[in-house]
Amino acid sequence: MSGPARAWAWLRRNALPIYAVLAVAYMLIPILVVAVFSFGDTPKGKLTFTLDDGFTLDYWRTMLDIPELNDSLMTSLRLAAFTTVIATAIGTAMAIALVRHRFAGKRLANLLIVIPMATPEVVIGASLLSMFIYYTFALGFTTLLIAHVMFSISFVVVVVRSRLIGFDRNLEEAAADLGAGPWTTFRTVTFPLLAPGIISAAMLAFALSIDDFVISNFNSGTTVTFPLYVYGVSLRGIPVQVNALATLLFLVAVVAVAIVLFQQRRAERMAAVQPEAEADGLIPLPGTAAAQ
Repeated sequence: MSGPARAWAWLRRNALPIYAVLAVAYMLIPILVVAVFSFGDTPKGKLTFTLDDGFTLDYWRTMLDIPELNDSLMTSLRLAAFTTVIATAIGTAMAIALVRHRFAGKRLANLLIVIPMATPEVVIGASLLSMFIYYTFALGFTTLLIAHVMFSISFVVVVVRSRLIGFDRNLEEAAADLGAGPWTTFRTVTFPLLAPGIISAAMLAFALSIDDFVISNFNSGTTVTFPLYVYGVSLRGIPVQVNALATLLFLVAVVAVAIVLFQQRRAERMAAVQPEAEADGLIPLPGTAAAQ
């Protein structure tokens, strides 16, 4: 086989890994640039490809020294935390209802769940603003919370529902055969196996909330979130402390994703337990009559 033919054969065999590496690099290079310039003493906070005085840790030490930046970051964290709790609780209950129960309008409900995900954010933001103005809601943190919960619920439902669809109901039946009640079955079997999906959905809701700009820009009023602050100062030069905070948030997200992956593998190992073994009384479930 000639050289060009060997090269072409190698390229065909490795086309998918090469594409994956390029796609990941395309997504991560901007984050790497922000991380690099969080250590650079650049003039007026502008991103240039010349670090005037080399690398410095000054902006990491002083990342919390700008009051307006601190206030906007704390507002975003508080908003994302409330959004995560509310959207995860409502979305998980909706996912369970859509997967395990039959009711009138179920197909319509499944369609309505997808609509917010497919609708442009500018349309959602403008629609929510019109609703708040019509009902004379004062724009601020409350309207931001309502808006963020509204568009986060759909993502929570989709993630948890996908976990429920692949759920082995035989495990719950084995728990019931061993004398476990509905609450004990949910606590010891259902919830531990759903936990990775719920945690993933909660992380997604948190990320969507803390990162949102378009919908927040419509419904924030005088409340300033972290993305709105960055946009506001971008015209006169973004402080380098923003780069440091953005890098820190990214590192926290990476650690959180690693924890979720660990939980998912743990749940897969738990799901691999054979119901027959439990039914034979070899592995009694905690809180059941057999365990007592």
